[in-house]
Amino acid sequence: MAVNSQAPDVMLNVNPKVIAPLGDGYQPAALWNRAYRALAAATPGSRVIELALVRPDGGASRWKSVLLPEGDSRAALTFRHVERTLKFLLWQRGGTRVLVAGAPDVTAYLNYEYSLEGGRAFDHDFIGRKIYRATLSFVDCPADELPAEEPVGLAVGRNVGGCRIGFDLGGSERKVAALIDGTVVYSDQFTWCPYFQNDPQYHVDGVHEVIARAAAHLPRVDAIGGSAAGVYVDNEVRVGSIFRGVPEDVFEQHIRTMFATLRERWGGVPFEVTNDGEVAALAGSMSLGKNAVLGISMGTSMAGGYVTPAGGITPWLNELAFVPVDYAGDAPVDEWSGDRGCGVQYFSTQGLARLAQVAGFQFPEGMPVARRVLSVQSCMAAGDERALAVYETLGVMLGHAIAHFADFYQIEHVLLLGGAMAGVGGQVVREKARETLLAEFGDEFAGIELLLPAETDRRHGQAVAAASLPRLAPVCV
Repeated sequence: MAVNSQAPDVMLNVNPKVIAPLGDGYQPAALWNRAYRALAAATPGSRVIELALVRPDGGASRWKSVLLPEGDSRAALTFRHVERTLKFLLWQRGGTRVLVAGAPDVTAYLNYEYSLEGGRAFDHDFIGRKIYRATLSFVDCPADELPAEEPVGLAVGRNVGGCRIGFDLGGSERKVAALIDGTVVYSDQFTWCPYFQNDPQYHVDGVHEVIARAAAHLPRVDAIGGSAAGVYVDNEVRVGSIFRGVPEDVFEQHIRTMFATLRERWGGVPFEVTNDGEVAALAGSMSLGKNAVLGISMGTSMAGGYVTPAGGITPWLNELAFVPVDYAGDAPVDEWSGDRGCGVQYFSTQGLARLAQVAGFQFPEGMPVARRVLSVQSCMAAGDERALAVYETLGVMLGHAIAHFADFYQIEHVLLLGGAMAGVGGQVVREKARETLLAEFGDEFAGIELLLPAETDRRHGQAVAAASLPRLAPVCV
């Protein structure tokens, strides 16, 4: 069932009040979805759709919206609204079974679009086979038979006793910290180039090296915690962008269990690894003493994490790199997933480098993204108007995106981390995001606080928080 949701006669364009200097065509997801729902609500015969996303562990989450009538000539708008939102939900909350109530035409469309033949083949394969090892499916279901939404919140982290090591693995740097009873006694960062390394030993040795450097500053090692981009289940690597160069058969043999291998090297001490976005949010919650925190880490990729109002983290994926934030038909393409308008193309160092070229920066062919970003940061510090346009654009887009995220998270604080937020440019991004939220949405999100941690926390805070992940075994006396 192929449907072109970008057909010219059914395009729904929105006109933001705040225009990004380098993003005239940007179609913010928050505004687009609001416009669609208003259109549907004003149309006679509108209907309600309800979705339940069910994970293999039985956990479920729900979503509900108003739709245009079935058979409406603008059906492509309906399919776009549901498909884009569903993609957000899949990468935010996870799930392999999607139960659909009230819209059998949408169910048929989703079954095609999220198949190996459809536009979302990447998501079908990654979420289903690679993350959950199950088939992604879409089934009609009566509304009164949809499973109830689960309460969320896991008590993880915030353990500070003993001699601990925490590491954070990014696409260009490995950060590490050593702590004794919560006090940082050592922290540092080291470059590496993991993305296209096909030798698994490169990755294992790279992590072992930074652990050893930190261990040299401790009298003993009681626990090790880690943070890295990707999806980790029971300390196994299910999906990780930094391991994308490893062939799949080799990945299964060596990378999937690499943290168990490292744990054995370090004497079997408690060893916990989780998504870097979750650790970013946890780091912010711990350092600021605040909950209901959405952490957005704009590093080599984009990572997201969430601390609930009660102070726990969730069993969700929170892989915001893949969620759609721009509904423009010509939005930039993510080279990994092949989809347009995903968060990674905006809220990351690669997004910053992309905007820099739009602003007129010229970089030598093959120049690494990290060096491009450093060049932009230097120009920003020197008052370069092109660099200012880059950071102001990033801020406007972030303001719109935060409004979109607030439709799916209960947010009181947004913590902004990562290399794209370093230096004076990070301050510009935060201020423009705040201005955009107020100008575009009035008081709707006025209570959301945008936070930048101290420079040292921004660079090493995730490694420190990662060190708090493992619990020490109780001592018998």
